[in-house]
Amino acid sequence: MIDHLGFTGTKMGMTSEQRVKVVWLLKEFAPNNVHHGDCVGGDEEFHELAGLTRKIVRHVHPPIEPKYRANVMIRDKDVLYSQKSYHKRNHDIVEASSVLIAAPGQTTEILRSGTWSAVRYAKGLSDRPRIVIVRPDGSHYEA
Repeated sequence: MIDHLGFTGTKMGMTSEQRVKVVWLLKEFAPNNVHHGDCVGGDEEFHELAGLTRKIVRHVHPPIEPKYRANVMIRDKDVLYSQKSYHKRNHDIVEASSVLIAAPGQTTEILRSGTWSAVRYAKGLSDRPRIVIVRPDGSHYEA
């Protein structure tokens, strides 16, 4: 069991294989709290998956730019943070987490991707979280 788990994913959403693996990882890590960025696609799906159990407190870090914001449903014990730039709120998610799950839309790292940017930031921290990459085919590895 861990206290805080972060998630980053593509606005295109997770594949069905990624969703299955993320559910499995949520059961394996059994976090008390999860953090995500409140964007359409992967974040929105993760919010719903984490909400399948009422034991997990969901921490929502919304972007200041409304174009891709999901405006997920907040329940009584969820935590909604103030809006920040994509860059800053991704850093907040990474820094709050002892494990970071990334569900990118591609198997190779690309530069202009918020998901991969969060992974690169996490890798660069001296007190870095454990990073689990879930590929579109549902396989995963630690970065």
